[in-house]
Parts: sequence; structure tokens; C-alpha cells
Amino acid sequence: MTTSSNPQTLRARAYENFRQQILQANVQPGQFVSQRELMQLLDMPLGAVRELIPRLEAEGLLRTVPQRGLQIAHVDLKLIHNAFQLRVMLEREAALHFVQSVGDAELTRIEQAHLNIVQRAEQGPITDELLTDATSVDWGLHDLMIDTLGNDLISQTYRINSLRVRLIHLERSTLSAEVLLPAMQEHLNLIAALKLRDPVAVAEQVAFHIRSAHQRVLGQDQRVLSTSTRIDSPAHACVAAPILTLTEFT
Repeated sequence: MTTSSNPQTLRARAYENFRQQILQANVQPGQFVSQRELMQLLDMPLGAVRELIPRLEAEGLLRTVPQRGLQIAHVDLKLIHNAFQLRVMLEREAALHFVQSVGDAELTRIEQAHLNIVQRAEQGPITDELLTDATSVDWGLHDLMIDTLGNDLISQTYRINSLRVRLIHLERSTLSAEVLLPAMQEHLNLIAALKLRDPVAVAEQVAFHIRSAHQRVLGQDQRVLSTSTRIDSPAHACVAAPILTLTEFT
């Protein structure tokens, strides 16, 4: 079991270990665990786990249920709508800053990483390793746009919400071979708008991208924009990159 003489280091490590359990799908939405099971899952001492629990409860990632133990966040419609509404607000603002600050070389690197995923997928087979790499490339772009703002409070809020989104996807939809190529195309459309330095198109692409994820989680065809689930204005035509029938996996 992990030990350390620095309580702050222990707390930070415990939180990071919990985050990794979500990212690696080792915990499920609504799952019940005891403190001892959480100790084993995180490979952390009881003291660190007990100090971690209030933080996870405050972030809405965990709750204490009397006589039943600790429950990983349960996914319901309210959580889904709130998480995606927050996501589109944060990411549109970040993208508008990113389009002005990112360098051409960095955009070329990001685009090539996406094209490499597309090439591997088209050559097949689409393996678990490829899906993992694609997820890393996908979330890497979102994280980079947020962090480019240079605002620690926004980055922290975004990271917490990203964990909620991951839990939502574990409950409602999973990454699959069928959605990988269309999802990469959505990102390539966004990158094309970034390369054109067109803030209007960038904002539209980000909103469409997140709305597509929201609708897929709700089990709707992303081509039908239901007014009951809409979190922003209707999608506009994408620029530069060709359009596929788009789905979303992040």
C-alpha cells in the first residue's frame, strides 16, 4: 500500500488515483464501495481515503449513503444536462482564445495526430489500443484549449466536469469502432476552422461537437436537433473539412 510522510502529497495522490479509476473505467456510475474497498482500489491508506471523501462529495463524484456505504456518482438526466451545458460554456470561451493564440506549427501537429488515428482506423482493425489512443488525442485537444486560457480555476472546474462526463459516457454510451471515424472528422472540422483563424466557425464547431455528444448520450440521432435537449443554437455548416454523418465519443 502506498505510504508517504507528507499528508498533502497523500491527498493529491489519492485524488489522482481516483481520477484514473474513472478514466480507465474501473469504477461504474452508481457503484457502491466501502472505505476499505476504496483503499484497495486506490492503493492508499485509510487516512488518505477518509480525507479524500469530502472532496469527492463536494465535486459531486461520490456520495455517502447511510447503511449502504459510498456511491459513485449516479447518472441521471439532470447531471447529463448540467454537465454538457457547463462543458459548452467553458469550451466555447476557451476555443475563442485558442484560435488567437495557438501557433501554426502546433495546429499542424494536432491535425497530424488526428490524421494518424484516421489512417490507422481505415487500415484496420480498430483495436482497443487504437480506441485508447484516439480517446487520448481527442481529449488532448479539449484539455489544451482549456489550459491555454492560463486560468487555474477554469482548468480545475473543467477537469472536474470532465470526470462527470466520463461517468456519463460509461453509463449511457461507450467508445466503439463505429463512431471513431465520424468523431475524428468532427475534430478535423474544428481544426480546419482554427487554421482559418475564423472565430465564428470555431465557436460553431465546438458547439456542434459538444451538442452531438450530448444527444448521443441521450440516445438520439445527432442529426435531429430536439428542442427539448438543445443546449445551444442549431449547428451551422462546417468549414473546410468534408462532413460525414457525425457522431461523438468524447
